Amino acid sequence: MEHSFEPLKNDLILRAAWGQRVERPPIWVMRQAGRYLPEYHQAKGSRDFFECCRDPEVASTLTLQPIERFAGLIDAAIIFSDILVIPQAMGMTVEMVDKKGPHFPNPLRSPNDGQYAEVMKRDVDVSKELDYVYKAITLTRKKLQGRVPLIGFCGAPWTLLCYMVEGGGTKLFKEVKTWIYKYPEETNALLQKISELCVEYLALQVKAGAQLIQVFDSWAGELSPSSFKKFSQPYLEYIAKHLPPKLKELGLDPVPMIVFPKGAWYALDAVCDLGYNVVGLDWLHSPTEAVKTVGDRPIVIQGNADPGVLYGSHAAITEAVEEMVQGYDWANRKKGWICNLGHGITPFVNPEDLRFFFQEVHRLTKTEEK
Repeated sequence: MEHSFEPLKNDLILRAAWGQRVERPPIWVMRQAGRYLPEYHQAKGSRDFFECCRDPEVASTLTLQPIERFAGLIDAAIIFSDILVIPQAMGMTVEMVDKKGPHFPNPLRSPNDGQYAEVMKRDVDVSKELDYVYKAITLTRKKLQGRVPLIGFCGAPWTLLCYMVEGGGTKLFKEVKTWIYKYPEETNALLQKISELCVEYLALQVKAGAQLIQVFDSWAGELSPSSFKKFSQPYLEYIAKHLPPKLKELGLDPVPMIVFPKGAWYALDAVCDLGYNVVGLDWLHSPTEAVKTVGDRPIVIQGNADPGVLYGSHAAITEAVEEMVQGYDWANRKKGWICNLGHGITPFVNPEDLRFFFQEVHRLTKTEEK
């Protein structure tokens, strides 16, 4: 079914993501729809987090909140959802525990635990299992009325594997390290299955109305450089290689693809060759050094202010923005940079300090009228 949406009034991020010269750097921030906004808590009410994700009306309302609060300052919406909907579609139970985060009551413990075989042989229909995400995307596109483009996303295979075997967030990564070093073949088989589901899921998000996609590899930095090459990089590459032909097969135009391998600073050079249009950087990167690493490749950088600067003074926020503007050589290049934080905004930030961050990006990159 073809959807009809109002024409875009602001396509800045799309032009920038395709590598074109633009009048100013587009801006959005990860987790911009979320707990730091008072209106988020009002709209969420007593609903469980995943209930919000599964209700297209609620998910679209939450997605639009930062667009409405920061009207004219941000250049993209990102659908309110979660990376763990894929493990859920694969038959695993995931709960969101208040003040703790995601929890798998029955994680994968070994290839012999019975559940691994079930997960591997299950024929997952992401069009049916994740239909609520596509409905939320279509509804949000309609409600946006062309104000800004809408980003769809998924978790990277490595990061999803971490959650599926650890059972939630962790500092030690004991279980997943056991998997990769004790059961590498079974690990790779599961990563491949997840990769195939990611391609299908992202393609259906685009069909529903997503205009860019991002792959979040939140735990990439837990891998050594050699392990990253075995357990993350090939699967990030698989998604970048197979999504465009999948879109073509569905009769859809290609969309810009963003990859965010958080913490894997050592892999920036290799990640620039995986086939993505945009590479997201966390705050551990120096903008100047990142530009040197990218070189003359047609890669756009996204990032990368420390989210913690938003707890600081306005002078500190200004300084962080200036460092990016200068480091990405915006005055001379006028392309190759999408402004963002180096990870998601955290729950205790004052929204007005985020507004100041946006305003400073506009002020410090403003092109003088000729």
